[in-house]
Amino acid sequence: MGRTSDADDRLKDAALALMWEESYGAVTIDDICKRADVKKGSFYYFFESKAHLAVAALEKMWLENWKPMMDERFSPSIPPLERFKIHLEAFCNKQCQIKAETGKVLGCPVFSVGSEISTQEVDVSAKIRDILARKRRYYESAIRDAIAEGSIESCDPTVMAMSLMSLMEGAVAQARIMNDTEIFKNIPTMVFEILRVKKTATPPAPLAVR
Repeated sequence: MGRTSDADDRLKDAALALMWEESYGAVTIDDICKRADVKKGSFYYFFESKAHLAVAALEKMWLENWKPMMDERFSPSIPPLERFKIHLEAFCNKQCQIKAETGKVLGCPVFSVGSEISTQEVDVSAKIRDILARKRRYYESAIRDAIAEGSIESCDPTVMAMSLMSLMEGAVAQARIMNDTEIFKNIPTMVFEILRVKKTATPPAPLAVR
């Protein structure tokens, strides 16, 4: 039996990396094939279009990266407010690492692509909304647990989770525009203020950025 080709996975990884580093509109199928070291004819064997590939690449990212990451950071075994602290610190560290390596703040690939093509590529936009909804449910769960343990005021977990995502994605967008990780520094404090954390809870320290 011949060796199973991994060309489709290489195309997915290349597409996601290029869309994140540059933009969805700027990246061509030729660019993706070159990055993946896959012939263009093979591209069309696996995918009908760039949009079809983008949907597959985003789902692969969720299953192989984001879901395991969110499962770990938002484990029910971790106190709910600590889940947010861990998540924010890990995110900041990752963005600082990327900037150190590339010279650029890349932000969130899902939000970046979604804000670019929200009214254009219907299937890609639908996948992005789906992934963001999956992520938001982790926030909602932590918020419900925080309400139950009495560490934050009672609220609508769905509305609160959407508020947190708006704050965080807005900060990410600014950091990418300004190419400055310093913008992330006070996100934990702002998150705790939006959550209306009770005074008995330990306030988060500003994130160390570089």
